[in-house]
Amino acid sequence: MAAEQQLRLLGVDKNHPSALVDIRSPASGVIIAQNVTNASAAGTALSGSPNAFMIADLSRVWVICDVYENDLAIVQLGQTAEIRLDAYPDKILKGRISDIGSILDPNIHTAKVRIELENPGNVMRVGMFVNATFFGKNLQKRAAVPSTAILHLQDRDWVYLPVGQGRFSRIEVRGGAMLPGNLQEVTSGLDPGQQVVQNAQELQNATEQQ
Repeated sequence: MAAEQQLRLLGVDKNHPSALVDIRSPASGVIIAQNVTNASAAGTALSGSPNAFMIADLSRVWVICDVYENDLAIVQLGQTAEIRLDAYPDKILKGRISDIGSILDPNIHTAKVRIELENPGNVMRVGMFVNATFFGKNLQKRAAVPSTAILHLQDRDWVYLPVGQGRFSRIEVRGGAMLPGNLQEVTSGLDPGQQVVQNAQELQNATEQQ
């Protein structure tokens, strides 16, 4: 009875045996594991597996990376990662970090980091080696000044610093993005907290008239 049931599950009619058996998958995908061989008896699988084949949809895949303990602080969920394949060195795929393992490998002190990404054309295959580049976010503290404090002169940005006794020093800076409240970011040349003249153009005009 057990043998008949196994044959029935495989779609075989015991009254009309055939050397070839059509096995229809309940889902579309790619066979990534075959647990039977041509010499296997019906219903008998390798390693005691009850499944004849394992099928996976490879249109979207996981990449599992080993990240060293010292680098975990700059790896965050949702960050972007670039994947380069050894087999296709000119192809760059992009994904996002979806999981960071909570257990470190005791031998090499790495954590498993999972990246999810699309697999166009199924170029990524099970067992491939890849290189992953993570784009972490390093917090930086920058100065912000009133937009009128930045003087645009000769294709450069300047601010005036008060140096005491009614005197001012003009220093070159690099202006950044505009911010709410008529403020502008200063990416270099000025430290947060430094005082500047609020209206640099007026001071420049007054200096030229002297």
